[in-house]
Amino acid sequence: MKLSVVASVYNEEQELPMFYKETSRILSECGWDYELIFVNDGSADNSIALIREFAKQDPHVAYVSFSRNFGHEAAMIAGIDYATGDGIICMDSDLQHPPELIPEIIGKFEGGFDVISMVRTANEKVSLLKKITSKGFYQVLNTLSPLHFEENASDFFALSKKAADVLRHDYREKVRFLRGYVQIIGFNKTTIEYEAHERVAGSSKYSIRKLLRFSYDALCSFSDIPLRLGIYSGFVAGLIGVIIMIYSIVQKIVYGAPAGYSTLIVVVCFMFMVTLFSIGIIGQYLSVLFLEVKDRPIYLVDESVNAGERDEC
Repeated sequence: MKLSVVASVYNEEQELPMFYKETSRILSECGWDYELIFVNDGSADNSIALIREFAKQDPHVAYVSFSRNFGHEAAMIAGIDYATGDGIICMDSDLQHPPELIPEIIGKFEGGFDVISMVRTANEKVSLLKKITSKGFYQVLNTLSPLHFEENASDFFALSKKAADVLRHDYREKVRFLRGYVQIIGFNKTTIEYEAHERVAGSSKYSIRKLLRFSYDALCSFSDIPLRLGIYSGFVAGLIGVIIMIYSIVQKIVYGAPAGYSTLIVVVCFMFMVTLFSIGIIGQYLSVLFLEVKDRPIYLVDESVNAGERDEC
């Protein structure tokens, strides 16, 4: 049996030597043949030079280097595309995803599981804002989507070859939520809880802007309910309009004067808000459709060493 460990890399030169040393040690003791695939997502630092050196020294190391930065999701799907193992583990190279859990994941593969979701336990070191936004994101997603997603599921997950083939051939959207796909493809699934380690160096590459965009894309990928909000908000606005009309008629009959200027301004502003909000939601879905229709590649490879042949997807 062979295990493929896919590690996405973006400006991680400080963490890479420690990650490589620790992960290689654990893999060499796990009892399976293995390959450690680094996917360089257009790093601007010395990451690719370090990865090349690892590959020269260790035949178990392979790498794929993008022509530019395509994003973390593209890096993970590229690693899955090039992996040749019977089991595939996707993880980050900053050591926040504990390599010491690899033997436990292998045990799940040997137990017949095809999909292994790694779920973060409560981490007191995470900021309150991040905790609130993360919990809120999954609550909104589970409310709007007909599917259920594990809260705190991460980009640390494992797939059998059978499950990975589904992602290679059937889930090729340009706007992706990969951890969501992993949870909905079915097969024999289990979860493992883990506590995320602190970053050994560097800082998170996800800004608030990127996290918001990621959230929008995930919602658009798994729910069409936001498109219906225009109908719902139009109904509410219409109901409020009827109430105000009745109120104005009563004011005219009782006091001999129509409703005031402020009422008119409030109604107009509310209607414009509803209209623009609805147009904004439609625009977000149209942007997703636009990306899919253009059908540009998810990623472009500049260089690869020791990596298996990529299946045509």
